[in-house]
Amino acid sequence: MKRKRRQESFPAKVIFKKTTVFARHPWIRYPIWVFSILFLMGVISIFILSRNLPSLDELEQAGDPLLVSRIYSADGIVLDELYAQKRIKVPLDRMPEHLRQAVLAYEDRKFYDHWGVDLRRIMILTFQNVTSLSIQGGASTLTQQLARKLYLTPKQSYIRKLREQLTALQIERTYSKDEILEMYLNQMEYGRGAHGVQAASQAWFGKNVEDITIEESALLIGLLQRPYGYYSPDRDSVAAVARRNIILRSMIDGGFLSTTAYDSLGQLELSVIDRDDSEQPIAPYFCEYIRQLMQEEFGYSLYTDGLSIYTTLDTRIQACADSAINGFLPGFEKGIRDRMIAQKTYLEWLDPPLEDPEEIAAFVADSVKVDSLINEKATVQTALVSLDPTNGHILAWVGGRDFNVSKFNRVNQMQRQPGSAFKPFGYTAAIDNGWTTITEILNQPVVLTMVDGSEWRPPNYDGSTGGLTTLREGLYRSLNMVAARLVQELITPQMLVHYTEQFGLTTEIHPFDATILGSDVVIPLEITSAYSVFANRGVRAEPIAILRIEDRDGNVIHEAVPRQREVISEQTAYVMTDMLQSVLNEARGTGHSARLAYHFYRPAGGKTGTTNDFRNAWFIGFTPQIATGVWIGFDDERITLGEGKSGAVAALPIWAPFMKMAHDTLRLPLKEFVQPPGVVRVKICSESKKIATVSCPKVWDEIFKEDTVPTDPCEMHLSSIREEEHRNTGNNRVVF
Repeated sequence: MKRKRRQESFPAKVIFKKTTVFARHPWIRYPIWVFSILFLMGVISIFILSRNLPSLDELEQAGDPLLVSRIYSADGIVLDELYAQKRIKVPLDRMPEHLRQAVLAYEDRKFYDHWGVDLRRIMILTFQNVTSLSIQGGASTLTQQLARKLYLTPKQSYIRKLREQLTALQIERTYSKDEILEMYLNQMEYGRGAHGVQAASQAWFGKNVEDITIEESALLIGLLQRPYGYYSPDRDSVAAVARRNIILRSMIDGGFLSTTAYDSLGQLELSVIDRDDSEQPIAPYFCEYIRQLMQEEFGYSLYTDGLSIYTTLDTRIQACADSAINGFLPGFEKGIRDRMIAQKTYLEWLDPPLEDPEEIAAFVADSVKVDSLINEKATVQTALVSLDPTNGHILAWVGGRDFNVSKFNRVNQMQRQPGSAFKPFGYTAAIDNGWTTITEILNQPVVLTMVDGSEWRPPNYDGSTGGLTTLREGLYRSLNMVAARLVQELITPQMLVHYTEQFGLTTEIHPFDATILGSDVVIPLEITSAYSVFANRGVRAEPIAILRIEDRDGNVIHEAVPRQREVISEQTAYVMTDMLQSVLNEARGTGHSARLAYHFYRPAGGKTGTTNDFRNAWFIGFTPQIATGVWIGFDDERITLGEGKSGAVAALPIWAPFMKMAHDTLRLPLKEFVQPPGVVRVKICSESKKIATVSCPKVWDEIFKEDTVPTDPCEMHLSSIREEEHRNTGNNRVVF
C-alpha cells in the first residue's frame, strides 16, 4: 500500500520506473523542480551581475576612444601631442590585411562565427583545466578582451569573467564584427605608451599603420598580451623575434600565410626604431599657452577629445627665435656669472646669511657650492614674442630658457617694468594732440612725483643735459628729462593712462609723472602687440594664437574671428613710426647697432628699454610685416644684469639677428611703411627748426600731419637771402 501511495503521489516514478539509479537518488525524481530552481538561480545571478554592466550609451561610446589631440603650426608641422593615452584612431580599411589576419589567427580565429562568447572553446578549456588541475589557457574572444579593456578591471575572478562575457554579448548586439575589430585594434596598448595600431606603428617603426609589413604586424600583435613584458623589443630582442615568429606560425595555421613566406619572414631581424623618450614639443611655452586657452576659454579636454588645433605659429620663425637666443645668451650669461664670482655678489643670496669670515671663506673656496647657487639663482631668462601686425597672428613665442626646468611663461604671465620702452605711448599722446616732431623741450633736470608720493630726479642714461631738444631727438636718444617734461608740459598723466588702455595694456598704469619712464609693469605679449599698432597704421589687431579647432571627425568647432580696432589715426601712427625709425637710423639712436653691428637694414622702428640698476632689458620693434618684443632679466628681480647691460646691450643683440633671420627665411619682400594722405614732408632748418630756406646750411626732411605743418620760415638765415637777392637783382622776393 505504501509503495502504491508513493506511486500515486509521485508520478515521476512513471517516467523513471525502469531506471534503478534514479530510484536510489530520490531528489532526482523531481527534474522539473530542480531545473526550475537552477534556471531561476541562473536568472537571478545574471540579473545581479548585469546591474552594473555598461549602459547602451556607454557601449555607443566604445567606438569613441580616448584620442591624441594635436597642435599644428601655421606651416603644417605638429608642435605637440596631448593625450591621456597616446592613441590615433584609424579606420579598419586603413589597416593592412595582414594585420587583421595576424590578430585573428592568434587571438580569435572564429571571431566572425561566434556571438561574443565561444562556448565550445570554453568547454574544451574547462575540461583541460579540470583534468590537468592547472590553467591551460584562456578562452576570451576579441570581444571579451575589448569588454575587459573598456569597462572592467584586469583582476581575474569568476565573477569578473561572467561580467566580461555578458558585456561581450552586449557589444556584439550593438556593433558589427568589423566595428568591433576596428575598436579592438584602436583600443589596445602596444608598449612605448602607444594605444592603438597607428600610434604603435609610429612608436615602433616610425611609419603609418598602412605602411607596416607582415612581420611588423606580427610583432605588434605579439605585444598585445604583455606590451611591457619579456617579449618587448625594448627588454629582449631575441624573445621578441621568437614571439613574432609564433604569431607568423599561427597565421600559417589560420591559412593566412604560406610556409615558404614564413621561412623567409622568420629570418628577418627586428626593424624597430630607437625609442624617443624626449617628446619635447616645438615651442613648448606656446603649446602650454594653447593648452591653457583650450581649457579656460573653450572648455575642451585636450587629453581625451582627439582635437586638431591649428595655430598661427610658424616653425620657421620659431627656429629663428631659438637660434637668435641660443647664439647670444650663453656667452652673455657667462660674462655675468664671471662678474658675480669675481665680486662675490652671490653671498647676498644665502639664507641664512654667513657672518663668520671663516665660513664665508670656506664657501667661496667650494666651487661646487658656488656654481650650484649661481645655477639656482642666476639663470638669465628671456621672453620673445613675435606677431604679424596686420592680423595679430602670433608667429614665434619663447617663454623662457628651458621649459623642463621652469614652466613659468614669461611672455604672457610675467609683469615687469618696461623702462624707456614705455615712452612711445607718451610721445604718441603728444603727436596725436597737435604737437610735432620738432616741438622742443628743455633737456634739463626735472622733479617727478612717484606713485608713493616721493620725488625723483631722473638722470639721462648717458648722464648728459642740454638745452631745447626736439621730440624726435628726445625719443631716439631716449632722454629721460625730455620725456619727463613732455608729460608735465605737453600732455597729462591721465592722458597717458588713457592712451595705454587704448593700446591694449591691461596692467594697472598710474597717472603720475614718472609713469612715462616705465615705472609701472607691463606684460611682454601686450606691449609687443601695442607696438604693432604703429606698424599697422594705427589699428590694433588682437593677438591670435588659434586659427581653428576641429573635432576628431574633422568638423570645425571653432574658427578665429579677427578683432581689430583703430587706436590712433593713420597719420599719428605714421609720424610715430618715422620717429621710432630714427632710434635705429640715427647715429646717436639707442638702437643704431641693429644697423652697424647686426646689418639689419630693412625699414624698421623700435625702442630700447632699461630699468633701474639694469634689472630688466628690452627691445621692442617692428617692420611692416613683423613686430617683435624681447625681454632679458632674472626671475629674481633683486638680481641685476650688471652695469651697462641696457636694452641695447642685452636685448637688441637677440632682436636684430632674429628679425634679419625671420625676414630672410620667409623671403619677405622689402617693404616700406606707406605714407598716408594727410602727412606731408617739409624741409626744416636744423638750427632754427623752422621751414628751411635756400641759404640754410643744414636741413633735413621732416614729416608733419597737415594741420600741424609749421608756416614760419627760418629767420636765422633769412637776412642773408635778402642781401644776396638785393645785390643780384634788387628784388626782395624770398625763395623757400
